[in-house]
Amino acid sequence: MINDEYFLAALRLAAGMDPMPGHVSAAARDVYGLRVPQAVTANPAEHAGGRPARSGAAARDDGSHLVRFVTDGLTFDLEVTVGDGLIDVAGQIFPDPGEDTVIDVRTPHLTLTRGVGRNGRFAATGLPPGWLSVVCHRPGHAPVQTRWVRIRP
Repeated sequence: MINDEYFLAALRLAAGMDPMPGHVSAAARDVYGLRVPQAVTANPAEHAGGRPARSGAAARDDGSHLVRFVTDGLTFDLEVTVGDGLIDVAGQIFPDPGEDTVIDVRTPHLTLTRGVGRNGRFAATGLPPGWLSVVCHRPGHAPVQTRWVRIRP
């Protein structure tokens, strides 16, 4: 007859002997690499036009999507357009984040860094469809990142 405690101990030992599948640990490393240390996350919000955001994006008649993200003291308005299989992003951050502010428009495989123009405006073109996030780097402040949003053609 097997003692329950010995049986449970044997199960714990056996479970510890199986290595983590390679694809699982690789995916975990990839996701960990997408984080922005000490960043504040801006969450999807309702658009200025009053249309509620479905998964953070409201489709317009011209095929573009409007996306708004908000956190304490900073708002991101993004217009995302898909054409020829690629994504273009035109955005504005307000209130104006200042002259030395830099924006990273990120996908899991590509990051485009842009300076912020007058009135907090920026643009990035030629991004692959899929997951997208924007990070705002202001001197003297913690980075602010949008949640990841999926853009499909």
